[in-house]
Amino acid sequence: MTQQPTTKVGFFGALSEFRKWAVLILLALVLFFGYKFFTTKSETSSIEYDTNLIQQQIKNVGKLVVTEGHFAEVLTYKDKKETYIPGLSFDKKALVVINADVTVGFDLSKVKYDIDAKNKTVTIVTIPEEEIKISPDIKYYNTESSTFNEFTGDDYNKINKLARENLKKKIDKSTLKSNAKNRLISELSKILILTNSMGWTLKYEGEIVNSDKEFGTQLKN
Repeated sequence: MTQQPTTKVGFFGALSEFRKWAVLILLALVLFFGYKFFTTKSETSSIEYDTNLIQQQIKNVGKLVVTEGHFAEVLTYKDKKETYIPGLSFDKKALVVINADVTVGFDLSKVKYDIDAKNKTVTIVTIPEEEIKISPDIKYYNTESSTFNEFTGDDYNKINKLARENLKKKIDKSTLKSNAKNRLISELSKILILTNSMGWTLKYEGEIVNSDKEFGTQLKN
């Protein structure tokens, strides 16, 4: 009869000790997972951060890249109005001097791109065509005309059109377009530098871009 109380005390004592250790273990787990939760960045957060950073960089690049040039040209404009009398005509002519400021640029705000966050890939889908602006200053010298064939607005429009056509030919033969393309490559290479530094991949026309030189070759083709 004297051993029964001793058995109950031992049982409840062991149960109390178990609860104490259980609480301690549970508390330790809560602290551990809480620490991991607040100190470990999730992959999703990292990808979102990278994506936002890349989008911001592309917006920063998105501006008008312009290369400027100056061209000069001299041409002689002639027009003859024939009559029914052989050898009789009414002529007009003018010496035309053209000085033109020309800009060739790319509006990079129109660059279309796709960001694949899952595969960490940025694809440049389209790059806008170059924009050529010609601002000619046309002066007329030694203008000669007759009463029956005077200078009119149509003549000046013809001269303006002819001047622009000749200037475009000169621009095509000059280095203005290639210089503008080089500036374009320089600006877009900023995206390449960013993607490489973040462990992402840049693609253009289905090909992976690994260097500035490679990018330039792809753009010039």
